[in-house]
Amino acid sequence: MAKHVLENKTKGYKNHPQLNRFKKCSQPLDAINLYLSVVYEEAKERGYRFDRNKIKWSYEPCEIPVTEGQIEYEMQHLKNKLQQRDLAKFKEISAIKKYQIHPLFKAVKGTIEDWEILS
Repeated sequence: MAKHVLENKTKGYKNHPQLNRFKKCSQPLDAINLYLSVVYEEAKERGYRFDRNKIKWSYEPCEIPVTEGQIEYEMQHLKNKLQQRDLAKFKEISAIKKYQIHPLFKAVKGTIEDWEILS
């Protein structure tokens, strides 16, 4: 869906705040294709099917900065979901001390992003 938004192939979710990360890149389509390539490799490792034809493999590598506060916020959000849905996975994730983030993203100092809707 995110790739379709960046390619102007859909009307929905055009203003989703998380897409701003990609829109701020000089080459947003390269960024989303890099992102999806890593998702594809992870899916393949886990035995899931992911259509590799959805990815344009000639992307240029890039980085997107993401604040440490945002990473922590998103991990807590994931833990909250897992605590309700998959207790074993919740315990596994909770034991991690340093998170490995997607290689597209570069952790930078900072708090939760201002676009995040806090409850």
